[in-house]
This record gives sequence, C-alpha cells and structure tokens, in this order.
Amino acid sequence: MEQILGIYTDIRSRPWATELRTELLRKSIHLLIALVPGLASWNFGFTVALLGGGIIGYSYCELMRLNGYDITVISKITALAARKRDAGRFVYGPVTLGMGAMMALVLYPEPVAAIAIYALAFGDGLSSLVGRAIGTLRLPLTGGKSLEGSLTCFVAVASSTYAISGNTGGSLAVAFVATVAEALPTKDLDNVLLPCVTGLAAMLILYA
Repeated sequence: MEQILGIYTDIRSRPWATELRTELLRKSIHLLIALVPGLASWNFGFTVALLGGGIIGYSYCELMRLNGYDITVISKITALAARKRDAGRFVYGPVTLGMGAMMALVLYPEPVAAIAIYALAFGDGLSSLVGRAIGTLRLPLTGGKSLEGSLTCFVAVASSTYAISGNTGGSLAVAFVATVAEALPTKDLDNVLLPCVTGLAAMLILYA
C-alpha cells in the first residue's frame, strides 16, 4: 500500500500531471458553452446579454485579481485554471470563449450557430484534453498540437454536426475545416476563429 501511495504521489507531483489537471479544469468550463444553443432557442436576447454580461463581469474580476483582490470564487477558479504562460497576466480564455459563442449567435442563423458553438465546445475542448493526456505525435506549424488531439476534434465536430444536419458527407467536410482551424497556432484566439470558420463552412457546405 505504501508503495502504491508513493507511486501516486510521484505521478501527482510531475509537471505533466499538474498541466493535465489544469487543462481538465479549463476544459470543464469550456464545455459549458455547449449550453448556449439551448438557451438561445429559449430566449435569444437573454442569451446574448448573458454572454456579454459574463465577459464584462469576468474581465472586472480578472483585473481585480491582477491588482491583488480576490473576487469570491471566480478569482480562485481563474488562478487554478491558468496555464504557465498566463502566470501574472490577464487570462483571456474566458473572454474569447464568450466572444466566440456570441459571434456565432449573431453571425449565423440556426442550426448553423449551434454547429459552430458545438465545434467550439466539443471540438476544441476535447481535442485539448486528449492532446494533453495522450498526445505524442506533434504536428508541424501548429505550435505543438498533436495528431491525437486533431483527430479528436475531427470526430467531435463530425459527430455533433451530423447529429444536427443528418448529412454525412457535409458533416465530414465541415469537421475537416474545423480541425484545420483548430490546429492553427492562434492560442486563445482559436475560441473566436473556430466557431466563425466552422459556421461559415456549415453555411456554404450544408445550407447554401
């Protein structure tokens, strides 16, 4: 038992294990954006206002955190979910996440907006988790993203798009475009780029 506990403690102390826990927390928040299409179908104006208010409220809390003030739970969650590259800096991920979902709602009609937002939630969210957990084959010109993560993005986007459209070929084509967009080394800006590009692809391929 002591040996098992020792191994477990050793694993938890390794840098990649810490990074994976951080990524798990980040992407758990990321996946919540999948609730947006359902909320928008209930009340579009309220959903857009909620996203806008969330962006403003989070930005205020983040600025306060950087100035040494903790805002209840939000500042603590942000600090725990921050990557090494974000240390001591404004964490833009939640801002671009909210902006990406809001832009999809404003730019595209249903069901294209839902396809774009699900690509953001599941395609980007799951690909990052898989890439951190088991990614070994690094793709060139992607800033370190993995083949395993990109394949996960492709499957996730193809599955969610097919569930909405019922078009196999079109779903695969949209998923390919989304996977290429997700693989670009755009850091947090992929939260804006991915839904916009995926929505445009869905409009042209599925609903032209």
